[in-house]
Amino acid sequence: MSEQRSEISALGEFGLIDRLAEPFKIQHPDTVKGIGDDAAVIRCGDHLSLLSTDMLLEGVHFDLRYVPLQHLGYKAIAVNVSDIAAMNGKPGQVVVGLGISNRFSVEAVEELYAGIKAACQHYGVDLVGGDTTSSAVGLVLSIAVRGTVDSDKIAFRSGASANDILCVTGDLGAAYMGLQVLEREKEVFLSNPGTQPDLEKYSYLVGRQLKPEARMDIVHELEELKVVPTAMIDVSDGLASELLHIGRNSRCGVKIFEDKVPIDHQTFETAVEFKIDPITAALNGGEDYELLFTIKPADFEKLKNHADIHFIGHLHTAMDQNVMITKAGNTVALTAQGWNHFS
Repeated sequence: MSEQRSEISALGEFGLIDRLAEPFKIQHPDTVKGIGDDAAVIRCGDHLSLLSTDMLLEGVHFDLRYVPLQHLGYKAIAVNVSDIAAMNGKPGQVVVGLGISNRFSVEAVEELYAGIKAACQHYGVDLVGGDTTSSAVGLVLSIAVRGTVDSDKIAFRSGASANDILCVTGDLGAAYMGLQVLEREKEVFLSNPGTQPDLEKYSYLVGRQLKPEARMDIVHELEELKVVPTAMIDVSDGLASELLHIGRNSRCGVKIFEDKVPIDHQTFETAVEFKIDPITAALNGGEDYELLFTIKPADFEKLKNHADIHFIGHLHTAMDQNVMITKAGNTVALTAQGWNHFS
């Protein structure tokens, strides 16, 4: 082993992934796509199989002082299904790995699995196995999901071209602001345990943080409208980060317009209350699990009247120019400032 020490924080999550993945080469012809997209892609007869996995650690990804176990179980499945949605696919099966310490009772684990069951029923997926082990540090959830997609409908991050239109579903920044509210109320409670949390006026934001939904509805609607995105990704680490992923993988530059980025009024008002720029919450907050995708200009007519799809910009040929045009007409560079696991 080398005596040289490199700090993981200097590479960041994606830099570390790139470095670890570099020595591994595809060996099987049925492996269509390995590391580097929302899911791995494997050819299975006349269709493609999608595989993805995600890990949730107590104290890193969730805080059980304000996250109900049932909500956590639901979210664990939803965020994995979102990876399948981001490939324009449909989920089929999940396996669950669970690490638990002795502070959890059987009833607590059953509550967690009640949320898992609710999500499996909602998204039409089967729980087909997993693993359970003891944990010395708290609760660990590891989910793997399998889905399928037709080969002519799959959406990689790398399929977009210059002049393709950038689209995003729903609204952005709500989950991040919901987290700010929950963290604030936690601190109030810790300083005064007799205080009841004040969450009623923030119900939409808190819901977006505690119980996000994978946008499988959009995948089905795109199929009905006969629109195949040229590229797609889910918004888990913030809009800016995901835009840069699509731009880099498609070898294009990105141009968006601030006034086109969808922000719910409650997100806007709460961001102002917390002295956070609302557009910063939308660009860098993460955990919205909306879909960011590109379409050919010819498909615009099919989607232009969709109430929940927003057209925020386009791709262009200058790969090193990723910018946002502000409401004042200024041009600012887009930088990825979203969640970094190793910061």
